[in-house]
Amino acid sequence: MEINDTAFDQLAHLSRLQFSAAEKEEIKGDLQRMIAFVEKLNEVDTTGVAPLLHMSSAANVWREDEVKGSVTNEEALLNASDARDQFFRVPKVIKK
Repeated sequence: MEINDTAFDQLAHLSRLQFSAAEKEEIKGDLQRMIAFVEKLNEVDTTGVAPLLHMSSAANVWREDEVKGSVTNEEALLNASDARDQFFRVPKVIKK
């Protein structure tokens, strides 16, 4: 497949990009090399090769649900710089 000016202009328009003439020629060359690489991959015989769905053979590795201890509200607020009742107080960040 050859990247011509029309195809390049369509891609640039769809991606909302603008290029100078020098950039256009450089990028056209890069696109042409990418397409040549993909066309080369299409020449590889993949008959009998199953598609790779995951990089690992492990499937659905889940941990067991275990009830673990947690800190109480009082313990959580011990290191708070400012607290009121059972809540952390933080500086106001939204202005009206």
